[in-house]
Amino acid sequence: MTTGTPHAGPGARQARAATTVQAPRKLGLVLAVIATAQLMVALDLTIVNVALPPIQHALGFSGTNLEWVVNAYAVAFGGLLLLGGRAGDLLGRRRIFIAGLLVFSLASLLGGLATGQTWLIAARAVQGAGAAMAAPTALSLIAVTFPQGRARTRAMAVYSAMAILGIVAGLIAGGLLVTYASWRWVLFVNVPIGLAVAALAGRVLPKTGRSTGRFDLPGALTATAGVALLVYGLSNAATTPDGASHWGDAKVVAALAAAAVLLVAFAVIEARSSHPLLPFRVLRNRDRSGAYLISLCTGTALIGMFFFLTLFVQEVWGYSPLKTAAAYLPFVPAVLATTAVTQQGVNRIGPRPLLITGSAVAAGGMFWASRLTEHSTFAGGMLGPELLLGAGLGPLFVLIFLIGLIKVATGDTGVASSLVNVGQQVGGAIGLAIVGTVAWSAVASNRQSAAAAAAATQAGAHPSAAQAAALQAQIYHHALATGFSRGYLVSAGVLVLSLVIALFMMRVSRADLSGAEPTPEPAGDASSPNLA
Repeated sequence: MTTGTPHAGPGARQARAATTVQAPRKLGLVLAVIATAQLMVALDLTIVNVALPPIQHALGFSGTNLEWVVNAYAVAFGGLLLLGGRAGDLLGRRRIFIAGLLVFSLASLLGGLATGQTWLIAARAVQGAGAAMAAPTALSLIAVTFPQGRARTRAMAVYSAMAILGIVAGLIAGGLLVTYASWRWVLFVNVPIGLAVAALAGRVLPKTGRSTGRFDLPGALTATAGVALLVYGLSNAATTPDGASHWGDAKVVAALAAAAVLLVAFAVIEARSSHPLLPFRVLRNRDRSGAYLISLCTGTALIGMFFFLTLFVQEVWGYSPLKTAAAYLPFVPAVLATTAVTQQGVNRIGPRPLLITGSAVAAGGMFWASRLTEHSTFAGGMLGPELLLGAGLGPLFVLIFLIGLIKVATGDTGVASSLVNVGQQVGGAIGLAIVGTVAWSAVASNRQSAAAAAAATQAGAHPSAAQAAALQAQIYHHALATGFSRGYLVSAGVLVLSLVIALFMMRVSRADLSGAEPTPEPAGDASSPNLA
């Protein structure tokens, strides 16, 4: 598929030739390879969470260091996404996609073999680097392989379903592997999948050539360091379960301040660069920019919700890892059904009504989740919110990926794809920081108040040890339910913000996704040709 104009200059023609791909005969197999890679990368966002307790026991992690088993992956993934996406544009998407899968698989193998804390954390960081290469190039390969219209909508529906289901599948697979095998298998499981997908990718994916552009090294350094420090600072800022706030910690303040300086420097560099890492023309389309903001909102709401809901069902309801995995199963048909409906409906009623509906339904599901108490049951308290959330998030994810690449020049698909992923990664860090601060502060406050009230009520009484322990457990469970409810309300508010963006910022129509030629955009550098 080729985009461009016959009147473009020689530099643009040369760059366009480098990014032109030959349509493969078996698009279904191409989509299967890309979707499997996306599932593997998304799965790793949550699969390790379930294995944290046995990892802590096996390798002797402290509570603070244990967080870096998750944070190392998130920092590397989020920090390197823009660079990974641009590398695909310049060096060839298939080449970078396969390289990312191989790096991810090797790091997974090394992580599963880890005998020490530093070893495991380093392997997780390398895993994140591999994911930052594979994820944006996978999405951009869809954009340059599947023609705009029904074919691309169908491909994006499958891809987006894998993006959501991978997060849920990580919780399910983690529960199964920890229960029946070992924590090491939450990492080993990636190795055969990654190697098989990389081998197939070399055979079935369309060959993409190199671009004539060059890397924006100052932009790459400031963007990578800025996003990584932002994720790092947010990851360490959240209030801890004991109610202690870390927003004022020196390392948090320093990281967030340095991130702000670096990201401002990145913006200045990009405005002056002839070969920018992030061409500002990608952000000038209000629909694309709206999709990136909604991606940020969904990442903020979703990652925090899964984290705290998993803690809730295990701590308060006493679910085992395996039973916790089973509790998320109803999410799967809800997502699959609504992605299929979106695939059909986007060409009939248009993307904007589906965006608005999906945002509203997801916000409603999150608000319903905030009604959970320690006395709720799965059928009466968790099942309904879970189904409603799945029904709302299915359309949102499909449309985020579709609109995030709308009218993008072929040479810019990698960076446009990385922006969708950056939104979700940075959003996840924001969600855990802000939702965590609200939730754990409320937990600590409620627990202290309830303990003081219980002490006043029982003044002069002498309960048995069993009675005292039961009372403390009751107070703790009520505090968790109350605090997590506040966190879900914050997540619901974030999803309402995505509704506001869809209502007042975005004007995307059926015609924009129908396969018609993109509207003109300003000419850019030769490395990323724009449509004249």
